[in-house]
Amino acid sequence: IGSKSLYFAPKQVTPGAYHFAVGTAGSCALVLQTVLPAMLMTAGEFELTLEGGTHNPLAPSFDALEASFLPILRRMGANISLKLDRPGFYPAGGGKMRIAAQSAGRLSRLDLLERGAIARQRAVALLSQLPAHIGERELKVARQRLGWPSRNTQLEEVANPVGPGNALTLFIEREQITEVFTGFGERGVRAETVAERVVKEAQAYLDAGVPVGAHLADQLLIPFALAGGGVFRTLAPTPHTTTNIEILKYFLEIDAKVSQMDG
Repeated sequence: IGSKSLYFAPKQVTPGAYHFAVGTAGSCALVLQTVLPAMLMTAGEFELTLEGGTHNPLAPSFDALEASFLPILRRMGANISLKLDRPGFYPAGGGKMRIAAQSAGRLSRLDLLERGAIARQRAVALLSQLPAHIGERELKVARQRLGWPSRNTQLEEVANPVGPGNALTLFIEREQITEVFTGFGERGVRAETVAERVVKEAQAYLDAGVPVGAHLADQLLIPFALAGGGVFRTLAPTPHTTTNIEILKYFLEIDAKVSQMDG
């Protein structure tokens, strides 16, 4: 506490099988994104087993990793796959996901300037040890506010739940990119309120006419920096994104620029 400097001396990264158990409902996704840069820049085969929370507020959900983040990495040359064994919600945790990666030790530059036409839009309400009407009410709001037909909405219940939990996930699949928006049920918060929040976020993204959402923009910075370059269009950057850019400059010799294109 109170330190003014950081000394960072990484050792050799060794491919192989690793098991990380958070021990709580802490985010498996954040653990993955912590070790992922080292994996991507090291040639070899990696197998990760992560246990903890797979659907967490303030962190990418499993669905966001699988449908949005990892497909972009694959376009950059990463050979990586992800599997969900069981979901885990706060506070019980108990989730488990597995990652397999065969890395060439490098990434290729990628430009994400266009988003392409919408191929598919869908909403999934995931329930664990909670009444079905919660998810049904969330999906009703999504249908009404976004104008999606019933066939584009789906209710899923966890087969072998570890604890209670609820997530409403919106998928907007385009030719160039898939964006994912997730809202989480909270004790004392109405299902309609949960749905309204995530729908509002998705609508802001759709109205902006950009390919990359605000949270995905933050997650793409490290892969783009390791690839030696790239550019993408996104919404106004969050403080998390601008802080990430400044910290990257301390570790890597990069020149990252953010410029406003319109209002």
